Amino acid sequence: MDELVVSTEVYADPEDVYAFLLDFPQYANYSEYLREVKTVTGDGGPGTRYALTFAWWKISYTAHSRVTGVEQPERIDWEITKDIDAGGRWRVTPAATDGGDADGDAPCEVALEVEFDPGSASPDALDIPRLVSFDWVLKKAIPLIRGEAERVVERAVRDLEGSTRDVDLDVYVDSDRI
Repeated sequence: MDELVVSTEVYADPEDVYAFLLDFPQYANYSEYLREVKTVTGDGGPGTRYALTFAWWKISYTAHSRVTGVEQPERIDWEITKDIDAGGRWRVTPAATDGGDADGDAPCEVALEVEFDPGSASPDALDIPRLVSFDWVLKKAIPLIRGEAERVVERAVRDLEGSTRDVDLDVYVDSDRI
């Protein structure tokens, strides 16, 4: 399994961060390639199912995901339910420091963790243009995952804090492809 973790500090109450992250349909506002998120069933808790429509280059694809567990206000676990072995979680952890921002808000850490097996991807899942191989598509698309994860975390921090600032991201990658 390939792994990517993007984390940073956010100056907001962990409960507010958790509620914000639980509102999954808004994620389309943070991604360059995620066009739409539809709630198929559920309210964000375990068993909630989503349809995520991605578009990149000449390819459009709808992934299906399911929330597999939640631990309020610390964790939201999810998995992709067809075409690829993938999943992950959002983690919200109160920061170990006693510091705060100008408004006195103590920071907490927010992390997006993603795990996936590119070898499990189904070539039948995509309508690929003629003369283009599935392997070529994977080779071009997989490196985009890191930028997308970083963008989502940065934009979420902006909305949680209500202002724009330079966000220091900690990025961990266990993959030769990302």
